[in-house]
Amino acid sequence: MDRPIDPGLSPYRSFSREEWAKLRRDTPMTLRPDEIARLEGLGVRLSMKEVEEIYLPLSRLLSLYVAATQKLYRAMSHFLDHREGEAAGEQKMPYIIGVAGSVAVGKSTTARVLQALLARWPNTPKVDLVTTDGFLLPNAILEREGLMEKKGFPESYDVALLLRFLTDIKAGRRPVRAPLYSHFFYDVMPDQYVEIDRPDILIVEGLNVLQTTRPPKDGKAIPFVSDFFDFSVYIDGDEDVIERWYVERFMRLRETAFTDPLSYFHRYSQLSDDEAQATALSIWRRINLVNLQDNILPTRQRADLILRKAGRHEIAEVSLRRL
Repeated sequence: MDRPIDPGLSPYRSFSREEWAKLRRDTPMTLRPDEIARLEGLGVRLSMKEVEEIYLPLSRLLSLYVAATQKLYRAMSHFLDHREGEAAGEQKMPYIIGVAGSVAVGKSTTARVLQALLARWPNTPKVDLVTTDGFLLPNAILEREGLMEKKGFPESYDVALLLRFLTDIKAGRRPVRAPLYSHFFYDVMPDQYVEIDRPDILIVEGLNVLQTTRPPKDGKAIPFVSDFFDFSVYIDGDEDVIERWYVERFMRLRETAFTDPLSYFHRYSQLSDDEAQATALSIWRRINLVNLQDNILPTRQRADLILRKAGRHEIAEVSLRRL
C-alpha cells in the first residue's frame, strides 16, 4: 500500500477564494460590466465579483512574473553580449501563458478574461490569444488515420507545426501564422490563418498543452509545447460537474448553432430532448471523459497555477506553485 503524502511536501500553496481575493491589493478594475458580459462563454456566467476576486489578483501576479522575466532576459542578453537581443531585433521576448483543462471546463473564458485584463495594464502591452484547435489535423487526415473518435487527444494534433509556431514566436519573428479552426464546420479551415505579430504576451489555450511524452533513454532533447510557456494555468473541476456542463452546453448548441443546415452537427438539432441528452452523455463518456482521465488530468500537477471550480463555474480554490 502506498504511504500518504505529507501535505507539507506539496509543491503548491493553496488559497481559499477569500484568501486569494485579498491579494488583489489596489489593482484597479479596468473592465466594464458590458465588457465582462461579452467575455462569457457558452454556459459560463462571469460576474464582476468573479473578475475582482479571482482574475484581478491573477493579473497582478502575472504582471510581477512578466516584469521579472523581462529583467532576466535583459540580464541574459547582456551576459551574451546582446546577441540574443540583436537576433530578436529588440530587448524583449514574448511572454507565453498556457491555459489547459478539460472540454467544457471554461478554458476559453479564462483565456479571454486574462487577455482583456493584461492588455489594460498601464503600459498597455500587446496581448494575443490562440487556441490549439487550429493545430488539429484536418478531418480528412483524422478519418484516414481512424482518429475521428480521438479528436482532441494528443495524437490528433500536428505537434510539429505547433512547436514551429511557438519557436517562431519566441524567436521574435514576424508575423507568425496560426491555422484557423471553425467549430461550426468542426474542421481546420484550408488556407485561413490568424497572424500573430510579435506580441508582448501570448496566451495559448488548449486541452493538452501541458502534455509530455516519455523522455528518450539516450537523453536527446525532445521539445514539449509547455517548454515554451513562461507560466501555465490549469482549470480544474469534478468530473461529474464537468459532465453536466458539457451536456448543458450541447443542449444549448442544439437549439442555436446546430440548427443551421451547414453546421457539422446539424443532425443533432433533429433529436428529441431525451435523444439529445443521451447523445451528449455518450459523446462525453466515450471521448471527452477518456481524454480527460488519460491525457489531460495527469498534466494538472505541471501547471504553475490551478483554478479549482465549483458547480456554477465559480472559482472555489486557487493553488499556486511555490518558487
